Amino acid sequence: MKRINRILAFGGIMAASFAAVAQNTNSGYFLEGYTYRYQMNPAFGNDRHFVSMPALGNLNMAVRGNLHLSSVVYSLNGRTVLFTNPGISASEVMGNLSDKNRIGANLKLNILSAGFKAFGGYNTLSVNARSNVNAIVPKAFFSLAKEGVANKTYDIRNLRARAMGYAEVALNHSHDIKALPGLRIGAAVKALVGVANFDAYFNEADLTLGENEWIARTNADIYANVGGFQYEHKTNKKGADYVSGMNLDGDGSIGPNGFGVAFDLGAAYRWGDFNFSIAALDLGFISFSDTRHATTGGTRTVNTDAYTFNADDDAANSFSNEWKRLRDNLEDLYQLEDRGNIGNRSVGLGATLNVGVDYTLPVYRKLHFGLLSSTRFQGDYTWSEVRLSANVAPVKCFSADANVAVGTYGVGFGWLLNLHTTGFNLFLGMDHTLGRVTKEFAPLNSNASVNFGMNFPF
Repeated sequence: MKRINRILAFGGIMAASFAAVAQNTNSGYFLEGYTYRYQMNPAFGNDRHFVSMPALGNLNMAVRGNLHLSSVVYSLNGRTVLFTNPGISASEVMGNLSDKNRIGANLKLNILSAGFKAFGGYNTLSVNARSNVNAIVPKAFFSLAKEGVANKTYDIRNLRARAMGYAEVALNHSHDIKALPGLRIGAAVKALVGVANFDAYFNEADLTLGENEWIARTNADIYANVGGFQYEHKTNKKGADYVSGMNLDGDGSIGPNGFGVAFDLGAAYRWGDFNFSIAALDLGFISFSDTRHATTGGTRTVNTDAYTFNADDDAANSFSNEWKRLRDNLEDLYQLEDRGNIGNRSVGLGATLNVGVDYTLPVYRKLHFGLLSSTRFQGDYTWSEVRLSANVAPVKCFSADANVAVGTYGVGFGWLLNLHTTGFNLFLGMDHTLGRVTKEFAPLNSNASVNFGMNFPF
């Protein structure tokens, strides 16, 4: 259990160390004058040229999941304690958890962007740093940590952690289709430079406590792509090396460690007071090099029924000999083998599908309503939401949005304020407004986001 905790923590710390894949701010999808609508649908353009403020043009930070801080941190007699504290009942802790607990932290940093009208349409060039960290923790993991060996079965299969950091250079072009009035299409091509990737798969980690026998199984694989990364080793009682830790002190340094390509595709069609749109984002992959692989080499099993204890100290299966054999085999359950550098490994970015419809109010054309469906396809970390928004632009230099979202991770309230005068643009918003926070200003709910940007339109 302690070794699994260290491995998961290392993956989270590693990705958080890099400037950061994250979703864009869906609150701005329908908002007039919002500079970065093209990142949610490449068919969208802007009315003006623009240049972003370096590093502050479009900063996105978000957390999504159903594993909330309030589920693992509690207040007890005025103190903040972990869920493992004896003063917190097991029933309370288990009642606050799902069978599959998911959490993801994302950061997207726009280093530099520029937009301009040319080539019969609108074009943008963007340089971004991106990363995400995701984890899935079965409920049984918390049950074992909280209750100890008390229940009959602990099934901790499909414990997962993933982290990736990379940089992208994106070129976007959109234009109207004159042969089909009302139709506009767009596409973006992205050159990707991978910095780091970490995948941990604990496919099996279950314990069955029967009346006559105990059965324990493990099956795990870890893949790491980071410059200078190495597994630390120790030698067990059988004389075999196993992975005892991880560090970044090996030969090499953190830097480019893979290359890839991705595409965004989008279309929008205006019909009367309605505007329909669809986009597929991040259709691509990165091929990472120098993959460091650690594994159990398949499923390892220990069954106590396989051990027979003999009171005769001289017997091959004497109590002392059988106990040593059982102890050594139990240690083997969680001792990963270092398979070394296995070469390149391709990793998908995780695609996003946006489908939207926007309706302009005929009696007050400065107000329009939008309905957006967003789905992030990323294997075990897939999520989706539907967002209903009201968007208003009472004057040419200001627009605002308020919205409600319902999806995989519950209900959220979002908003975006956008000031866009000639020569200056400033926006601030949240897809999921912060609720209760700790004294350190950490959100107790795992659904929170902040979007801030400063640009110079002309």
